[in-house]
Amino acid sequence: MAEAGKSKIVWRVVYWGFLIAIGVALGLALKKSPPPDIPYDPQASARAEQKFAAADQAKAAGQPAEVQLNPVELNSYLQQNLQTQNPAANAPASGASPAGTSAAPNSSGLPEDPNATLEQVQSSVKDVKVDMDGDLVKAYVVFDVHGKDMSLELDGHLGSENGYMKFIPVAGKLGSMPLPQSVLEAAVEKLMNSPENREKLKLPADINDIHVQDGHAVVSYK
Repeated sequence: MAEAGKSKIVWRVVYWGFLIAIGVALGLALKKSPPPDIPYDPQASARAEQKFAAADQAKAAGQPAEVQLNPVELNSYLQQNLQTQNPAANAPASGASPAGTSAAPNSSGLPEDPNATLEQVQSSVKDVKVDMDGDLVKAYVVFDVHGKDMSLELDGHLGSENGYMKFIPVAGKLGSMPLPQSVLEAAVEKLMNSPENREKLKLPADINDIHVQDGHAVVSYK
């Protein structure tokens, strides 16, 4: 009887410990982490556009071309050119599914299909910010999950390989919960190698490389 009593106590400790661990993990995941502090400059997007225009002129003249964007310019350019969640703008007419998608989103806006394309995942994104530190890119994304905002942070190295964009993750957090390196690598590999997304990660024919250097995004042209 004594042994049975001890076993019951151990089982209860393990059981409640498991529930507490799950509760802590969920709490950390649902606790949105603060976004990176990137100053706002209303002229930054225009400067980015000017840099790309200058690169086009250099290419047309047969000269080497390169564009370097600091974090403020990059984020302003992304906000202007990257569509994030906007119910009024993105809602399909008469209940129709968005063109080019095969999986309907659930009530949270997140697609049910685990092999969702970049466009489907993008439909649930509410905010994107990118910081750069040395040769490291630090992405901060806010998703709408069942009506609640959740944040995802990804740190990694951005580059190119055989004409395709490449991202090597080094750290990540869902909310305030750190993600294991194996989980990060598996998720990024699946995203970048899936047939649905592979061609969308192909660099334009005139771009030779894209990487982060000295806290700047660097785009070099052929």
